[in-house]
Amino acid sequence: MSSAAHRDFLVELGTEELPPKALHTLELAFADGIATRLRDLGLGSGAIESFATPRRLAVLVRRLRLHQPDQQITRRGPPRKVSFDAAGAPTRAALAFAASCGVSWESLASERDANGTEYLHYSGLKTGAAAMELLPGLVQASLDALPIPRRMRWGALEVQFVRPVHWVVMLLGNEIVPGALLGITAGHLSFGHRFMAPAPIRIHSPATYAATLERRGKVRAAFAGRRAEIRRQVEALAASLDGRAIIADELLDEVTALVEWPVALAGQFDARYLSLPREVLISTLQDHQRYFALARADGALMPGFITVSNIDSPAPELVRAGNERVVRPRLADAEFFWEQDRRQPLEARLAGLANVTFQAQLGSQASRAQRVTAIARSIAASIGAEVEAAARAATLAKCDLSTAMVGEFPELQGVMGRYYALADGERAAVAQAIGEQYLPRGAGDALPASDIGDTIALADKIDTLAGIFAIGQKPSGTRDPFGLRRAAIGVLRIVLEHRLELDLLALIGEAVRLQPLPDIAARAGALITEIHDFVLERLRAQYLEREGSAGISTEMFDAVLANRPASLLDFDARLRALLAFTATPAGVSLAAANKRIANILKKSRLAGTGTALAVSASLLREPAEQALQRDLAALRAPVEAATGARRYSEALDRLAGLRVPVDQFFDGVLVNDPDEALRNNRLALLAQVRLLFAGIADLSRLPG
Repeated sequence: MSSAAHRDFLVELGTEELPPKALHTLELAFADGIATRLRDLGLGSGAIESFATPRRLAVLVRRLRLHQPDQQITRRGPPRKVSFDAAGAPTRAALAFAASCGVSWESLASERDANGTEYLHYSGLKTGAAAMELLPGLVQASLDALPIPRRMRWGALEVQFVRPVHWVVMLLGNEIVPGALLGITAGHLSFGHRFMAPAPIRIHSPATYAATLERRGKVRAAFAGRRAEIRRQVEALAASLDGRAIIADELLDEVTALVEWPVALAGQFDARYLSLPREVLISTLQDHQRYFALARADGALMPGFITVSNIDSPAPELVRAGNERVVRPRLADAEFFWEQDRRQPLEARLAGLANVTFQAQLGSQASRAQRVTAIARSIAASIGAEVEAAARAATLAKCDLSTAMVGEFPELQGVMGRYYALADGERAAVAQAIGEQYLPRGAGDALPASDIGDTIALADKIDTLAGIFAIGQKPSGTRDPFGLRRAAIGVLRIVLEHRLELDLLALIGEAVRLQPLPDIAARAGALITEIHDFVLERLRAQYLEREGSAGISTEMFDAVLANRPASLLDFDARLRALLAFTATPAGVSLAAANKRIANILKKSRLAGTGTALAVSASLLREPAEQALQRDLAALRAPVEAATGARRYSEALDRLAGLRVPVDQFFDGVLVNDPDEALRNNRLALLAQVRLLFAGIADLSRLPG
């Protein structure tokens, strides 16, 4: 196809300021939606670029095909006998089918199916539609599908979007695509920076879009490019101050979403505020002001910050002074909270937790602290942590919720508890655990660095899971207001990465029975199973998605899940052994044999039995069944010993020796013998084979 059959396509929506934390997600979803719909419509293209600033979303499609390809259409219509009346005139059925094909009824043919029934038939060439006609609907459908939790209306319009839309650019080559989006007629006029270039800017072609906005509009439209420029400016400015900027990815993304023309400026604050806890300073600067904190080479904070302005001001000193003036009272407040909070020890705040509600049905933070303390004692005893230190940390863990600092900076829960515990003279291990109780806070976050920290973090998360499930507020769809998926993943990461030997099922049971609900005893069994299943489903996702678990399949996971190991380490050991075993010829063969055995037993009276019936040696007539019984008897003790010691690879290696006798059994023995006694004896022998494997995993669930 010639280049004349392709043109670049651009769509830009100009809006009021878009929500910064959602901007990048909206950008990617918009581009993906357009790419998907172009592909579905057969409109091939080259590279697709996306753009996003506080006031715009845009997508540029390179070398878009101008027409859909023609399609050969073949359709079967209604039976001929209902398509024409006795006089041969077409019925409503025939006319409707012809209309749906876009032809007259005279153009329809007939065909017979394999049964001889005659149907109306249409075969023809459907001419591909022009891209110019399809693009408005395609873009609108992509906008309608954006992940916007709450849409708004504006003016007298009935259309809805995340923010009011003020202009739309839609160009195919240098031609305006006729149509409207969200009530705005498409044109070729865009707008640049709100203050530095407020006049309309004509976009002559899609390919010149980004360069035109940057040159004439003082707008860096590409999110990724603007982000890189902000990082470059901030790092260079920090280096000029003999420091380095603390650049969190989340902060960098948010700042990128707030500016169209970034200009980095440095500011200062009184050095006395450096006596505040490091996290308080960073939270004030980063989370509340969206500034980048500065640190020296040794990691110590500097009395300064870098802000990113959205304007190239002729008087940068005024912008700098304004930012310094704004941050000063925030730091003064933090200093006041720090001094006031330390006048009362954490322990003195315990009584006040009775007035702090955790959840209406689950009571106060005081009662929750008692539950977490009880669970923490059990965990500490299991993993060898100091039980009394863990109990002390659990008792004090929520006390910082009533401090002024956490009231102002809720993101510092736990962190401030650690500082206040140290100021009170609590043991360092107790204070550290208080600070680690919420770890990991999210994907990729650090884990607790101490065994008491592991204990408190696990107890907190398990109590949360038990309580929220008990009141019927488990996650549904994308809704997870209590962060239960995050809590479950945190439990899995701590236990597996720190190799903690715990009976998870027993801990969930303890947590469920501690919940302050009147009917909890009656519902405990079902709740324990439901929560355990929920955690194990998160475990499935961990294995199937995480790096280092290559080769593990959902069938392998299900094979181990059939045993429902109470210990996550036990689950992991079984799964790793099974992964290695199924990579061997014996493993493949025996997996298939287990599936065959399971199918045979399913049809017999032995199906569902947890134990195998006794095998009578006198009824073993064939050499192959005698050999299988002999080898099975020789393997039983060492396999059960290895399984009991969690040496699953050793157990499976021994069981690999059954490959030949099992194959010979199926080749030389008729299982469903007409003689009932022989048949039942052979079924019992197969049940014993299956039971020995089942001590490790249900191999019948593997493909074979």
